[in-house]
Amino acid sequence: MVKPSVVVIPTYNEFNNIRPLVERIFGLSLPLDLFFVDDSSPDGTGQLLDNLSRSAPRMRVLHRPGKLGLGTAYREAYRVLLKENYTYFLQMDADLSHRPEDIVRLLQAAKEADVVIGSRYCAGGCSRNWPFTRRLLSRVANEVSNGLLGLAIKDSTAGFRCYRRAVLQSLDTIDIQANGYAFQIETAYYSQCLGFRILEIPILFDDRVCAKSKMSQREVIGAAVTVARLSHQRFFGPKNPVPIRLDS
Repeated sequence: MVKPSVVVIPTYNEFNNIRPLVERIFGLSLPLDLFFVDDSSPDGTGQLLDNLSRSAPRMRVLHRPGKLGLGTAYREAYRVLLKENYTYFLQMDADLSHRPEDIVRLLQAAKEADVVIGSRYCAGGCSRNWPFTRRLLSRVANEVSNGLLGLAIKDSTAGFRCYRRAVLQSLDTIDIQANGYAFQIETAYYSQCLGFRILEIPILFDDRVCAKSKMSQREVIGAAVTVARLSHQRFFGPKNPVPIRLDS
């Protein structure tokens, strides 16, 4: 029997967002499981997740010993969940900038694509309440990344996605190195290299209200390094640009 779809949500200091996020997702009346990855949030997010999961059998929490990064959070979660019989794997932020109600549209679109991206920059998509500097940084990052890597999508840094099982199984064999928000760029790049069908659907992205943004100068530098590495690989590397993990 095929199990429900699963939503993977990394957390770090998201205490005030967790309860409304969980309530809104479970309020969709869809067969969705929730899998949180908490990096020892000092604000008590992990304890709150544990408390909520005791009365919600469809909700699980993976605790990690410290702030280890977005990329490793997703990789660890997917390696656990690929051992189970999920067909669709969604990912989203915990800060309510991704509207849980849009999960319905991502799953519907996944019937026609291997990767569905909730996009701010395709026709009909937008962001709201973002400072000008963040809006400019995001636009520039996407334009540069998409141009250098030849990506046929508008929003390669988007974190609101739905993957089919086959995509994650393939990505798990690849030596993906990015660990911050650049993880989104690298997984989009390799998904396209592997020939998977990628579809963008428009979303409204709301800037977080509670807690602080995780974006930092280190994240920006990491994204630049990732794009430089992948573009060098694209133009000067082997014809098959997919590096296989040695332990795969």
